Amino acid sequence: MKKILVIGARGQIGSELVPSLRKRYGNDNVVSAGRSYPLAGDPTEDGPSCQLDATDAQRLADVVKKYQIDAIYNMAAVLSAKAEADPLWGWNTGVGSVLNCLEVAREFKAMLFTPSSIGAFGPGTPPDNTPQDTVQRPGTIYGVSKVAGELLSDYYFKRFGVDTRSVRYPGLISNLTLPGGGTTDYAVEIYYAAVKGEKFICPLKKGTFMDMMYMPDAVDAAIDLMEVDSARLKHRNSFNVTAMSFDPETIYLEIKKHIPNFEMEYEIHPLKQGIADSWPNSMDDTCAREEWGWNPKYNLASMTEDMIKELKKKFNK
Repeated sequence: MKKILVIGARGQIGSELVPSLRKRYGNDNVVSAGRSYPLAGDPTEDGPSCQLDATDAQRLADVVKKYQIDAIYNMAAVLSAKAEADPLWGWNTGVGSVLNCLEVAREFKAMLFTPSSIGAFGPGTPPDNTPQDTVQRPGTIYGVSKVAGELLSDYYFKRFGVDTRSVRYPGLISNLTLPGGGTTDYAVEIYYAAVKGEKFICPLKKGTFMDMMYMPDAVDAAIDLMEVDSARLKHRNSFNVTAMSFDPETIYLEIKKHIPNFEMEYEIHPLKQGIADSWPNSMDDTCAREEWGWNPKYNLASMTEDMIKELKKKFNK
């Protein structure tokens, strides 16, 4: 990779991916793009940036040509709960952006990373230690669009030789950027409530296990996969990756080790609970570990310690 374009650069992943890529490849070699220009002080502002809606195919092609892009990270997405509220928007963004990126990558001979998700699985998928290759019949438009993205990416690799790569992200937890309408948002919001001294109202019931990952590991997963020798990859689209699996009670008790007075109560959100129940409890990421050396650095204990430390700095606690 020499010239890199990050679409959705101000999103939950993009806002941390861009600085990491610029640190590795140089500020001038990483272009941040979003539907609006970055605001003053935005971490994506330290290098070239542009306005780009990934559903606009011509604008995407113009940007790739202008900056001579040879690697694209397509991080544009409408998360699960929001996509259920507006399925057409979720589909058009989730699939339209992927198809546009694939066509542009084919035309300009660029690599393409398009993240998939734990949401690509469904109620018919084995819930524990979910295999890399298994049944994928999701019950949400978010999941359906992710499966379509995986299949399209594999098709463009096999049919046209486009170097496509992807991981199935679990729930992602960040101390910098709040999520925006996902089923796993509670695992970020619970830390904010704890550090602010607020009682947390949990939308998922006790015993709802899901895979999770701390954002530094999520960023490393994307970059490491894009850097590995193509000949090593057998699966490409898309690799299971995970770092930990827990339910709300487990994360609550871990936080209480640091903030003993923290309180939580349950108020179940039927839509989010239904989506969570259809996703795996834990994924098997053996293929990612064997094919490109995936190895997360954070577990629940180390992530919790770092999250609380960083959020206390943010809120001057």
